[in-house]
Amino acid sequence: MASYTLIWLLAGAVLCLMELFLPSAFVAFMMGISAFVVALLSQVGLGSLWLQVVVWLVLSLVLVLLFRRFFQPRRRKSKIQDAVIGETLTAIPAGTTGRVLYEGNSWRARCDDDKLSLAPQQAVYVVRREGTTLIVMPENVLHS
Repeated sequence: MASYTLIWLLAGAVLCLMELFLPSAFVAFMMGISAFVVALLSQVGLGSLWLQVVVWLVLSLVLVLLFRRFFQPRRRKSKIQDAVIGETLTAIPAGTTGRVLYEGNSWRARCDDDKLSLAPQQAVYVVRREGTTLIVMPENVLHS
């Protein structure tokens, strides 16, 4: 039984040190912490090696998920911070896509309102981004 404790302590140390040299977004560190907990449990009489491995896997998974949920910064759905102005390069018929000039680049775009058509060289607000398509609204609609 004591040999399993030593193995879990070594595995925990290796995993925690591995995080220093090969950053893995704290996954290896959390797995190392789980190994230390299993070493403690094996010392107080946690059953067979298979049970210890299952406890280690479950504990590692729970710690990784909890860490990601509570300690990693929230990501935005889009890099577009606020509604900013672009200009249509082509006409954007209602319900289809066209091209918009935004931040000096040509982007695929569609109108947020499927019933509106946009003319070329019309000023538009970029409302959001869905993948590589910008969702826009005509400037005059948002100002009225």
